[in-house]
Amino acid sequence: MSDPANATAHLIDGKQAAEDIKLEIAAEVEQLKAAGQKVPHLAAILVGHDGGSETYVRNKVLACERVGFASTLLRFEDDITEAELLAQVASLNENADIDGFIVQLPLPKHIDAEKVIEAIRPEKDVDGFHPTNLGRMVAGLPALLPATPSGIVELLARAGIKTSGQHAVVIGRSNIVGTPVSILLAKNLETANCTVTLCHSRTKNLPEVVRQADIIVAAIGRPEFVTADMVKPGAVVIDVGTTRVTDANKKSGFSLKGDVNFAEVAPLASRITPVPGGVGPMTIAMLLLNTLRAAKGEIYPKSK
Repeated sequence: MSDPANATAHLIDGKQAAEDIKLEIAAEVEQLKAAGQKVPHLAAILVGHDGGSETYVRNKVLACERVGFASTLLRFEDDITEAELLAQVASLNENADIDGFIVQLPLPKHIDAEKVIEAIRPEKDVDGFHPTNLGRMVAGLPALLPATPSGIVELLARAGIKTSGQHAVVIGRSNIVGTPVSILLAKNLETANCTVTLCHSRTKNLPEVVRQADIIVAAIGRPEFVTADMVKPGAVVIDVGTTRVTDANKKSGFSLKGDVNFAEVAPLASRITPVPGGVGPMTIAMLLLNTLRAAKGEIYPKSK
């Protein structure tokens, strides 16, 4: 068992990995500029004033500036109708200057998020949520991959963590993280080749199943759900959770909690991501990478 005092030595630094990716993207943007080509342009639609969404979109805008992208933020109050929002999506679809865009989730309850996602053209779907991109991913075809799942796989690779032949247990089956990351980890790729078990709320003997894992991906959205009794010594733990929890000791009035009880699990894990500073920065980095790929027409040829 690892010494708790040395837990920080086992952290997987998502901030540094994301910074490395941004530097790589920025260098490529400079090459585009030098060649007289258009710089990538990312747009975001933000509906309402959800605190987490505000922070996330602000970080996306700052990240665009960091790598030399153009960026546009379209803000709407939460009383926007579904039809009005779909009209905004259609406008961005037709705007040749916009290479990719995202509609920040969650959306107000009166708007069908799936309908909005399906309205985004696959070639501009830099979140990687459109059924066409998800289907191409499953089929092993080039696709704009979901940002968080692809960020997890990239983070494992950049941290030098062996995945081939390892048993990965994914907790959570959402279409945004759990299901796609389970597919990516099982792919016959150098950065994957895991045997994958996908767990969810109906999984029997969940702690017993998770204890078998060499790699745990916790994406269930329940703070500190994964405890020490669910983790075998030496496992790699990837914590996707970011739940705001009231914290009177913080100036903001809240703190971020992951899906893993870090204090309990870190001493057991061989490597572990912190919250914040683990998966979150990778999500934004992969969103930028998708935008660059969209701008270059790497997945879907650009119309002339």
